Amino acid sequence: MRFTTLLTGGTAAAILLAACTPVDQYNPNDPNQRTRQGALTGAGVGALAGALTGEGGIDKRDRAIVGAVAGGLIGGMVGSNLDQQAAELDRAIVNDRVRVINEGNQLRVIMPEGILFAVDSASVNPGIIGDLYAVADNLNRHPDSRVEVIGHTDNTGAAAYNFDLSQRRASAVGAIIRDGGVAPGRIAAFGQGENQPVASNLTPEGRAQNRRVEILIIPTR
Repeated sequence: MRFTTLLTGGTAAAILLAACTPVDQYNPNDPNQRTRQGALTGAGVGALAGALTGEGGIDKRDRAIVGAVAGGLIGGMVGSNLDQQAAELDRAIVNDRVRVINEGNQLRVIMPEGILFAVDSASVNPGIIGDLYAVADNLNRHPDSRVEVIGHTDNTGAAAYNFDLSQRRASAVGAIIRDGGVAPGRIAAFGQGENQPVASNLTPEGRAQNRRVEILIIPTR
């Protein structure tokens, strides 16, 4: 009973530790960072699942150990694959204003509005299309994922208009990724308008950060 309690407590701590790692602390010079974090999170989740499905003290312990090992292997594999995919994207994308962030369980590709669209437009700038095709090529080489293309705006103007603009922009980016050969069934494109700011809308610099399109690459196994 004491072992099970300690194991469950350690599991919770592992999950919290992995989940609370700020994404900006990802070190691209450490190719194994997300692999380790993925293994830690997977082990924690596996141990907790095993402990919760066991019937007695010993059974719970044994299931927790098996779950931790299996979860750690799976989590480490996912983290390693994302590390590799993120590094490939970094090399393939030419525009240095595009950010690729490995969040441990998914990749987030952030493209500022200024490189994608003219003001108040949903027509993609020709100069960035090559980088969007590079994203599509990367997705084709890593087929075990789904993709969410999400448009965001600042809070200037009417909220309904901003939502519609963000939707049209996400759809335009998603269409180019599909043109790059990615299966339409893998891609969902939608807008969030001004609902998910990443900076203050009280300054021009903050509003510029909020005007963006994000491409989330989410492993499916």
